Amino acid sequence: MNKKWDVFEKKIKYRFQNIDLLQTALTHRSFAYESQKEDITDNEVLEFLGDSVLGLVVADFLVTAYPGVSEGELSKLKSTVASTSSLSLFAQQLKLDKFILLGKGEEKSGGRKKKTILAGVYEALIAAIYLDGGFHESKNFIMGHLRPFFKKINVDKFFINNYKSALQEYFQKESLSAPNYKMVTTRGPDHKKQFTVEVFLRKRSLAKATGSSKKEAEQKAAQKALKNLLGRKMRVFTADTFLLKKKRG
Repeated sequence: MNKKWDVFEKKIKYRFQNIDLLQTALTHRSFAYESQKEDITDNEVLEFLGDSVLGLVVADFLVTAYPGVSEGELSKLKSTVASTSSLSLFAQQLKLDKFILLGKGEEKSGGRKKKTILAGVYEALIAAIYLDGGFHESKNFIMGHLRPFFKKINVDKFFINNYKSALQEYFQKESLSAPNYKMVTTRGPDHKKQFTVEVFLRKRSLAKATGSSKKEAEQKAAQKALKNLLGRKMRVFTADTFLLKKKRG
């Protein structure tokens, strides 16, 4: 076990003083439940703390890096980087899936690839570093992912938005009723379910899409609807968000 943690610490470029914090950060509730050992704690409390530490670091970074940007745009940038899709991507870059402690049932259902689990472990890891080494160390860890992530965005040239939010905003601007999402079908076994969702403007169908979760299917349906409505090229940024070129004033 010690060799395993040693390999992981080299990957994240941080050496823990209290290795128990690292083990807790990587322990999913399914593993803790199946082990039935009092000294094994799952990572949910650390995940809660890590979310707050992440939020502060991201907000501080954005205000400093993008002076003059409106609060609304900053909020969208913050939501983008703190989304499950983005955090799971950071986790994949660290190969966190190879180190997570999962219960047998969760393992069989493909838990190592689930975005929600990966994102949660990433947040728990932030908290573990924060408790072990302080705010400065946790900030350094987060910044290692923030800097390359935001290098892709030129806020002077592009808007960034969530597909569902953008569709809602478009309807509000046009004084239309809010888009309505309806589940069409659900197929496949529990660990590989596929959800098909259709988005409507009143009774008019705008688009239909399929995803591995209801939320993902709704985002994809909104994306299709926006492409038809806006008539402008959207650059996909993450699974949930896009970049749209600003019109020159």
